[in-house]
Formats: sequence, structure tokens, C-alpha cells
Amino acid sequence: MTKSKKKTPWQKTRKLFNDIHLWLGIGAGLILFVVCLTGTIYTFRSEIEEIVDASILKVDVPEGASTLPLETLVAKVEEKAGAGKASSITIPADPEKAYAVSIRKEGERRGTNYMIDPYTAEFKGSSQTATSDFFMIVFRLHRWLMLDIEIGRPIVGWATVIFLFLTITGLVIWIPQKVKSWRQGLKIKWTANWKRINHDLHNALGFYSAIILLIMSITGLYWSFDWYRSGLYDVLGVEQPTRGPRGNNEKKKDAEPPKASTLSLADYLKVAASELDYTGDYRIDLPAPNKKTVSISKTKVGFFAMAGRDKVELDKYTAAVAKKELFSDEPINHQIMHSIRSIHTGEIFSTFTKIIYFISCLIATSLPITGTIIWINKLKKKAKRKQKIVITKKEKTPELASV
Repeated sequence: MTKSKKKTPWQKTRKLFNDIHLWLGIGAGLILFVVCLTGTIYTFRSEIEEIVDASILKVDVPEGASTLPLETLVAKVEEKAGAGKASSITIPADPEKAYAVSIRKEGERRGTNYMIDPYTAEFKGSSQTATSDFFMIVFRLHRWLMLDIEIGRPIVGWATVIFLFLTITGLVIWIPQKVKSWRQGLKIKWTANWKRINHDLHNALGFYSAIILLIMSITGLYWSFDWYRSGLYDVLGVEQPTRGPRGNNEKKKDAEPPKASTLSLADYLKVAASELDYTGDYRIDLPAPNKKTVSISKTKVGFFAMAGRDKVELDKYTAAVAKKELFSDEPINHQIMHSIRSIHTGEIFSTFTKIIYFISCLIATSLPITGTIIWINKLKKKAKRKQKIVITKKEKTPELASV
């Protein structure tokens, strides 16, 4: 009889991680498939909406025409929208895009965006379209599987924790036992049979996307568990903002008889443009009667533009700069916490990272499928091996009996 080789500590560790990887993947595979697929679809949401809803979001630029006064556009939207008051206006850097005026009704936390042609004051309609409704379904599937939030959110959260472990254990399993086998784990052998190709797709693509998948998992848990969100703020040393009713503190602080300003929104925008001298999208928070300042924020646009937002607070009566906040001046820990959403969605460096995230999400969507196929193939292989052993034993039995 030949003695079976004793497994090395590395082989035992590899076997343990392989078992963890296998059973966690089987247990959470379907949920992770849905979460990754919806994340893939959601990556280029704004670009898809601009194509599908071009009649609402795009405008024709007349030759030699200039944009109308912002006050005229706001008044037009308020008139068409009916109930509610304009709370902000978004001015895109792209001259072929419509302006968005946010109308907030009493009691609403968030307003509804209405699009308007800045050259003709043509009311384009609400940004709530069939396309946005579709992406809202995708969003709900991604965040809580279209279930009740209190049920679906923790399910997705724990599935994300499992995904985190799957990525880590997958990296450990990927590490070859022999140095000469490293190159094999980095490529897909397209000339091999379909089982080998499927195995290479799972291993190689999983390795190449691992870092992005880890980032997605770590940031995604921010919205799943309150304890995780609080812990993330503590680890990075950033004070967690308190959530409460909007505007109460401002009203107490600025309460005084309303005083009309003689400045136009264009005057404020001109000062903001000089303070934030680069190409970008503006958002003007329309000043309430009891507020002494006008808030204007700006974000850079471009293929590799960082998603951080700069902000200036201007005196309502003089347009003097009362406060200026540049994203680049913030400490790195604050930048990370203020960019959690854009880091998770791939918007952190605009189109550049969106492309990377889209490919990574697509790979992540395929991993439960290729992994399951690998598992089924192994089960079939084990079954054939057992069957062969049984047949061999039956063939040897008569010989032993005759002896």
C-alpha cells in the first residue's frame, strides 16, 4: 500500500479557504447576482437617461442666443409646477443641457426637478420619467431587493459582508502553490475546453477585479448598518453629522424682518465663477427671506473630473464672499467620508472610473454563475470517481473469491 502524502499547512489553509469560499458563495449567490447586476445597470444611469429622455434633458442652442435671466426661468417653473416653491436651480456646464429647477412642496424633504430651456424659457417637464422610474426599481432592488426596507436592507448588508469574505478567500485560493503557475492564473486559455475556460474566467477575472470589488463592498456597507456607518466615521476620525429637521436652526439664527436684495442671481453667479474658476456645473440654493447668505456649489466636469464639490457662501446684499469651502483643502479623511457615495458608484473620477466600475460589476455578476458551474463540474467529477471505484471493486471481488 502507498502512503498518502501528508498535507502541508499551506494546503490545509487553502482547503479551509476553498470550503469557506464554496459554501458562502452557494448560500448568497442568488442575492449577490441580483445586487451586482443592478449595480452594473445603475452605473451609467445619468448617461442612459440623457439618451432616452433627450426631449426633456436636452435643448437646442440658437445661434447667437444668450440665456434668459435666472429669475425669469425660476418664475416660469413655479408657475407651471403649481404648488410649491423653488429651492434651487442647477446650471450645467454643457450649453445643450436644460436647467433644472427644484420645486419643494410643504412638508417634503426633497424637491422635484423640473427642466426648462434657458434660451426660450420653454417648460420641458419633470425629470421623473419612465426611465427614472425604471432606475428607481433598479435602485430598490440593489439596496433592499424590493422588500420592506427593514427586512431587505440587512439581507443585502449581510450578503455584502459575505461578498467581502468571498473576495478575500478568492484571492487566497488564487495564489498558486508553485511559482511557475502564477502566469497561468493571470490568463484565460481560450483554446481549452469549455470547463477550463469557465474556470479561468472565474479565477482570472475575479483576480483582476478584486480591488474594485473590495472597495465596493466596504463602501456599500455604509448604507446597510448604522453601527458600520458610525464605526467608519470613528475609524477615519470624522464627526458624524446629526440628522434632524432642516432649516430649524437657520430660522432661529437668522430670524429678523425680511429685507429685499437688489442683486440678481446672475450677480451672485458672476462672483462664484471668479472664485471657482474652472468648468463645472453650478447649483444655486435660492435664498430664503430670513437668510443673510446665498449658497452656490460647483462640481468639475470632464472625463477624469473628481467628484468633490466646492462651495461659496455670499452675502445676500453685497455678494461679498462670507465663506469659501474647497474640497481639495479638506483633510484626506474628510474627503473620503464626503465621497463615500461617489466612491461606491464609481463617480469619484467621472467617466474614467465609471468604465472601470462597470466592467468590475459585470465581472462580479458573472462570478456566481461561473462559480456555480465549477461546483457542479466538481460534483460530477466526484460522482464519476466514486462510480469508477465501485465498478473496480466489483470486478476484483470474483478473483478474490476464487483464490
